[in-house]
Amino acid sequence: MGHSQQDKRKTHEKIVEIAAKRLREKGLEGVGVADLMKEAGLTVGGFYKHFASRDELVAEAMKSAFGAWDAKVRSEGRAPEDIPLEEYAATYLSGEHREETAEGCPFAALAADIARGGERGRLLATNQMKTNIRNMQARMKTTDEAEARRKAIVASSLMVGALGLARIASDEDFASEILDTVKAFVTELGAK
Repeated sequence: MGHSQQDKRKTHEKIVEIAAKRLREKGLEGVGVADLMKEAGLTVGGFYKHFASRDELVAEAMKSAFGAWDAKVRSEGRAPEDIPLEEYAATYLSGEHREETAEGCPFAALAADIARGGERGRLLATNQMKTNIRNMQARMKTTDEAEARRKAIVASSLMVGALGLARIASDEDFASEILDTVKAFVTELGAK
């Protein structure tokens, strides 16, 4: 790969990374091309050297956001599905995750936006949900596959919902109570 192609690839990745963060902070409609390119240190005209449309950028940013946690875990030499439920729940339902919207779970940040969005984004989200449910299912301590899947769906839904509600809460103690209550419930659910 030539120097200019390598630079173009790095610039493309930088734009996608920034867009993935801004989507989680501001929602699908909250990211403007002009602001995004300015943050990346580029001109608006340069956008079309990387993307055919804003929709293409949004799709790439969503895919990046969905894969960010898995990539981080794999870079540490671990497989996402091998993270024990207690550790996963403690990290996901933490005060730190509540505060780090730009780096956090895209489902907790974007569920309503994705539901109202286009088919491409919904398909990406659906595929990621299926992966997340399979990974959660592997964490359940039951040999009954149907029961493990049921628990995985319940646990995943509770966790995403709890994180979203804790982010809404303006009362810090109440937000912590939501996270701690669901963390205990999910851990108990997985142990049965």
